[in-house]
Amino acid sequence: MGRVEVYRHGGSPWSTRGVPKEVLIDAARRCEALVIFIGDVIDKEVLDAGEKLKIVSTASVGVDHIDVEYAKRKGVVVAHTPYVLVDAVADLAVGLLIAVTRKIALGDRLIRSGAADAVWGSLMGVNLRGKRAGIVGLGNIGVAIARRLKAFDIEVAYWSRRRKPEVEFALGIEYMELDSLLSSSDFIFLTMALTPETRWFFNRERFAKVKRGAYFINVARGGLVDTDALIEALEAGVLAGAALDVFDVEPLPARHKLASMDNVVLTPHIGSATVETRRRMAELAAENVVSFFRTGRPIYAV
Repeated sequence: MGRVEVYRHGGSPWSTRGVPKEVLIDAARRCEALVIFIGDVIDKEVLDAGEKLKIVSTASVGVDHIDVEYAKRKGVVVAHTPYVLVDAVADLAVGLLIAVTRKIALGDRLIRSGAADAVWGSLMGVNLRGKRAGIVGLGNIGVAIARRLKAFDIEVAYWSRRRKPEVEFALGIEYMELDSLLSSSDFIFLTMALTPETRWFFNRERFAKVKRGAYFINVARGGLVDTDALIEALEAGVLAGAALDVFDVEPLPARHKLASMDNVVLTPHIGSATVETRRRMAELAAENVVSFFRTGRPIYAV
């Protein structure tokens, strides 16, 4: 019979701040398994402390907070929770698109400040029907977003490192080379994984290729985007707006430039934040550990 220890830090267990490094090091030193969340950074220092550590299971799809290659060299299995949050993230992505194109968040702020009457006629958005959406990175979440966008009569195209003809046929979407996708899309959705190769994938060079007046939605990882380049594109009118659920620094500071921009909608990394999804993610992270000790393999290994 195993023993389970819970670190109680007084905040949300889903906080992107993570638990203190010294706590993770101590836990790695004493435990055979760690169940962690996206804010908990498992780096070389933590893994070196884990003489007994056999598995790290994260309640997330992304594993950019874990040094996966070093873990493998140390013989530590890494597990995650894919698939279960696909619908929740896709729903939020479409919600962010509507919020930024119809200025919903700005309208809400104006009403609460008593200024709505003075600017009512200027809160003009754009229609969704007949526009083109370009999805950058067509994984499970990208496919789910595409399926939802088609219901709005939006033309959907995508770029991915691997072309997916079966999805093109099933959903009636088009593959495009990246530069063509960026220059012709009214809405750009970023859904690719963050790796050392994709960090700052959207930089000044790529934003310069975007269709003028496009809207940019990121529900993947903040590290995929050069934030300074994004702000420049927004200020120059290259982008009409952006809707972001993820940031290179989380939580985003209240005084950050992005927080002062009326054409930006911000949410604090809540893509998976539904009761059903978060419950299942927590269960699956634990089930990965149970499966590992029973069968030698987690349900979803990285």
